[in-house]
Amino acid sequence: MFNKVSRRRFMAGAGLAAGAGLILPRGAFAQGAPVALNVIDAAGNLALTQPIFDNFASKHSNLVSRFTFNKAPSPELPGKIRAQQRANRVDIDMVIIGPDALSAGLADDIWTDIIALPENGLPKLQDIYLDPAWRMQQQGQGKGVVVSYYPSGPLLEYMPDRVPNVPKTAQELLDWTRQNPNKFIYARPANSGPGRTFLMGLPYLLGDSNPKDPAKGWDKTWAYLKELHKQIEYYPAGTGALMKEFGEGTRDMTVTTTGWDINPRALGVVPKEAAVGKLDGFHWVCDAHYFAIPKGVPAEKVAVLLEFIKFALQPEQQAYSYDAGYFYPGPAVKDVPLSMAPQASQDIIAEFGRPEYADWIANNPIELPLEPEALVVAFRRWDEDVAAG
Repeated sequence: MFNKVSRRRFMAGAGLAAGAGLILPRGAFAQGAPVALNVIDAAGNLALTQPIFDNFASKHSNLVSRFTFNKAPSPELPGKIRAQQRANRVDIDMVIIGPDALSAGLADDIWTDIIALPENGLPKLQDIYLDPAWRMQQQGQGKGVVVSYYPSGPLLEYMPDRVPNVPKTAQELLDWTRQNPNKFIYARPANSGPGRTFLMGLPYLLGDSNPKDPAKGWDKTWAYLKELHKQIEYYPAGTGALMKEFGEGTRDMTVTTTGWDINPRALGVVPKEAAVGKLDGFHWVCDAHYFAIPKGVPAEKVAVLLEFIKFALQPEQQAYSYDAGYFYPGPAVKDVPLSMAPQASQDIIAEFGRPEYADWIANNPIELPLEPEALVVAFRRWDEDVAAG
């Protein structure tokens, strides 16, 4: 139990922690009063973790009086937090973000270094995380804590009655689009997880010289995308609009991820009979969601948030991350089988999941996404050299 004594001990240490961005408010927490916490979701993660918040609030009403949730577009969130910090009026206590917003905040040093906080109470993360989740954790430089993980993609999704022979290689995909103009589609990578994963995955598929360097190491990728562009009518602004077109039959094939395959079929947006395939030699480009705490949040709130984060990493809570397949599998920690998930999640995965995913995840390399600066370069090159072409 996180009692008043340990809370005071944390606060005393946090108030002295160099670079922690925390100021100990004298006497403000002596009574151990529950705190109200404002959480911003910029990753769509509450679809997975809402029950975890609810469980914590129910079990630890002595620590938190309520959670308030709001959503914000990921590109806008770091600027919003910077403005609050400049005004010395931070009212966002915790954010749920992907690597994009986390990285943008790293550049501006707006996040609390959670891992460096004294007596943070967290488990040894390397011991509990799945290996790719641990590598994503390292990429966050201690300024966020991975709460959900999935291998992502890129995968192909297609309607088998209209694509009887699914492409097996990147060249076959290009050839198919030439034979079936305007029937293949993907969304603008800067606004789409599957689009972004496709962009980052192509250098591995094509054998480019440096898959981590879109400026100098993606010659084959940029040439390929320009050729593919000739057969694409337009690029939707987001994945949701794309899946609607695909589900209605306007397009025959698209790129997807495990979650964007399972969840739209479970919701009825895409027909259940849609199929998936992988291209020879593909590498997964994984994704994760993080809990992060802006600098300037009062120490008494940080103390409770750390207790919540520890709670959210317990296997019983991680099992909620299976949800309706949105971020499949979802759990970031080891030893959380589907059998631990709520029955509704088990039923959805049983009906709409793919037995082949376990084999594909186990037997294909899993890469980290591009570093922030490189991803910005990749997006700009795509916008200017591919879409504008």
